[in-house]
Amino acid sequence: MGDLVLLESEVSPVLGKLQEGGIEQTALHNHLQHESPRVMYMHIGGRGTPARLAAAVHAALTLTTTPFGAPSAAPPGGSLGIDTAQIAQILGYHVYQVGVPRAEKITADGIDVPPSMGLATAINFQPTGGGKAAITGDFVLIGNEVNPVIRALRDNGIAVTALHSHMLTDSPHLFFMHYWANDDALKLAHGLRAALDKMNVKKAG
Repeated sequence: MGDLVLLESEVSPVLGKLQEGGIEQTALHNHLQHESPRVMYMHIGGRGTPARLAAAVHAALTLTTTPFGAPSAAPPGGSLGIDTAQIAQILGYHVYQVGVPRAEKITADGIDVPPSMGLATAINFQPTGGGKAAITGDFVLIGNEVNPVIRALRDNGIAVTALHSHMLTDSPHLFFMHYWANDDALKLAHGLRAALDKMNVKKAG
C-alpha cells in the first residue's frame, strides 16, 4: 500500500504496467495546486510475496523519471529557522515532520492497517525564512470530521487543496484532506492544532 508520485505523462504507462503486475489502483489525484511540473499521486495496493510485489512496482517505476540509488544525504544539523520546540508544544506532537494516528482501529478487507501504512495524519513543515514555514500533508478523517476540519483550517489561513479517499474497502471509510500554507510557523501550528482538535486522534505519549 502506498502512493507513487508521477508526472501527468507517466500516469497511463505506469497504470498499465502495474495492472500487468497485479498491483491495483485505489485512487488517482492531486495533493497540491499550481505546482510545476504538475504531479499526480497514484495510490496502490497489492497482496502476495514481497519479491513479486517489489518487482511489479519496480517495473512500473522504470517508466518514470523517479531516481534510483542511494537517497541524498540528510541536511546538516543546526537551526531550522523556525521554533520547532514551540511548534511541538502547540501541536502536542514533535515536528519537523509529524504523523498523528487515529484512535480507532482501521481495517481493509478485514486486515488491520497500521498508521505507518499511510493512515496517520501527516504534518510537514518546511522553513521559508524569517520564522515562516510552508506546511503540507493530509488529514485522515471520517465523514463527520471533514467539514469541521475544513472550517478550522480556513479560519487559520490554511488552504484545502484536495479531498478524496485512498482505499476501496477501508472500515471505517476514511477521507484524506490535503492542505497548504506559507505563513508564520507558530500561527500555522495553532491552525493545525485547531484542526486536530476536531478529530478522534490518539493522544500524544
